[in-house]
This record gives sequence, C-alpha cells and structure tokens, in this order.
Amino acid sequence: MILAGRNADALRAAAEELDSPEHVRAHPAPLDDTAALRDLTEIARVLVHCAGPFSQTGEPVAAAAVEAGCHYIDHAVESHHVKHLFDAYQEPAQRTGTIMIPGLSFYGGLGDLLAAAVADGLSDIDRVIVAYAVSGWRMTTGAKNTAAQLFAETERITFSDGVHHVGFVEPRNSVFAFPPPLGPRTMIAPFPSCEIVTIPRHVPARDVDLLLTAKTFEEEQVFNSEDVDAATRAQTDFTVAVQAIARPDSAAGQVTGHDLWRAGALASVEAAVRLAAGDGPAKSGVLSAAEAFPAEPFLRTLERLGAFTVHLQTPTR
Repeated sequence: MILAGRNADALRAAAEELDSPEHVRAHPAPLDDTAALRDLTEIARVLVHCAGPFSQTGEPVAAAAVEAGCHYIDHAVESHHVKHLFDAYQEPAQRTGTIMIPGLSFYGGLGDLLAAAVADGLSDIDRVIVAYAVSGWRMTTGAKNTAAQLFAETERITFSDGVHHVGFVEPRNSVFAFPPPLGPRTMIAPFPSCEIVTIPRHVPARDVDLLLTAKTFEEEQVFNSEDVDAATRAQTDFTVAVQAIARPDSAAGQVTGHDLWRAGALASVEAAVRLAAGDGPAKSGVLSAAEAFPAEPFLRTLERLGAFTVHLQTPTR
C-alpha cells in the first residue's frame, strides 16, 4: 500500500499507526508537483483520493490518474466536482482504460447505491428522496473547509422534471418521516451532495431530492472538532433512508450504523480492492458507485464488514 500526500513526515507517522507498517510506502506528492503525481499514478493500480475540498484538490489528481491509466476513486461530496469529472473525463478515461468512481464515500456513494437498490424493478418513478439523519458528526479540517464552500455556494445543482438545473436555490426546512425509532425529523433541503448528479444516471426518476437533519449542524462540536481523537470522531450515529415514489408501486430502504468515517472508508476500500483484483465493471470511464457495482450485493458486503445494517422494504402500493 502507498500513502501519498504533501507532507513526508506526516505520511511516515500515519504509516507507523497502521497494523503492518512494513507493507506501507510513503510517497510525497504535493498537488502542484506534476512529476510526483505522475510517478504515483504510474506505480499504483488504484488511487483513492480522500483529501478535500475536491473543488481544489480533485482536478490534478484525477488528471494524473487518467493519463496513467490508474483507476480512481474519490470521497467527494461536491456535486460540481463530480459533474465535472463526468463531463470532462468520460472520453479520456475510456481511451486509457481507466475506471473513475467519484463520490464513493459515506455522503454520495451510500445514497447512490441505496437509491439503486430501492428502485430496482420499479418504473415510472415520480420522486427519489435520499434523507440523512446524522448525529455526533465531528468534522476534520478538510470536511469543515468543504462545508464552508458548500454553504457559500450560490449555483447549486438540482434535478426536477427529468433534467438537471443549475442556479440559486433558497434553502428551506422540510419534514421527513424516518422509520422508528427516529420518526419525523426537521430536515435541511436541499442538501448539496453529489447524488444529485449520479442517481439520475441510473434511476429513471423525474425528481431527486436530498435532505439532511437540521439538528446535525446545531450540535456545538460539529465545527470545532479538527483535533479530536479517533475514538471521539467515531461516535457518529447515522441513518441513510431512501424512498422511491412510483406508480403503482413505491419502495423504501435504509442503512443504519455508527461511525460514518469508517463506513465511507470501507466503501471506497472495498471498491479499490475489487478494481485492483480485476473484479470491477466491464466498461471503463466515469461511473457512479451503483453503475460500477451491483448495488444491493455491494451494500450487503459492506454490511458483513460491519459498516452498517441494511433494511430494504418490499415495494408497496
């Protein structure tokens, strides 16, 4: 395994914290060092990019990966970054045989996979709702910087009437009824996550809505937690719920668990292991998580790894 980043000392310290540091190499590669990024992507089979904000860090790493034919996964939540990869890198990735899966983490990837699993077999879908209930979230520096950018964003991507729209959207509160024991919760709408880009690629819905519990950002420590220890950061409780409202049938599903950071890491690492072993999708290019892997089996694998518990309801009329 290779750990890459801008600070050689920090990389070596991170390697020493792992169970088998003798199997870990440190590879300093600042974002502005094109040669170092090229060297990294030429020796790696799969690159997992987890250093946001991706509006700043995504482009040079993605470009180096595609040029070298190194499969690429990232943890982006930002919808504009993800849309840019689909728009700009589809043809280059196909040409070099590279598989790119942006947004494969807790936010983004899990909602995309769950939406695909819930909507499987449905047609004439009016609306897909992805709702996050998160408590105890303790942001890293990168997450805090990403959140600050998203809060200030005026050109947001939405999906309604079967098409994407880009423009100012007035944030609002709504209510979403989670399954017990959570029940109805006040939500922030829209929540600016990248599923708004990925879900319409594979789910035939007219509208897609993303929501996050308003209480998540009301907790005192959420924005002041860059220096907390790993055990404190792991004390997250979450439910990700999806409703697919269709005619004549509708369906729903949820994943519930603790430690969103671990869940996101397990998702991207499972994908990376599959790509490295040649067990990925048959086609190259830029793909969403649910385009790259069969959705329910992938979620069940993560469930067996202890990432969360999966609940899928039978479609009802």
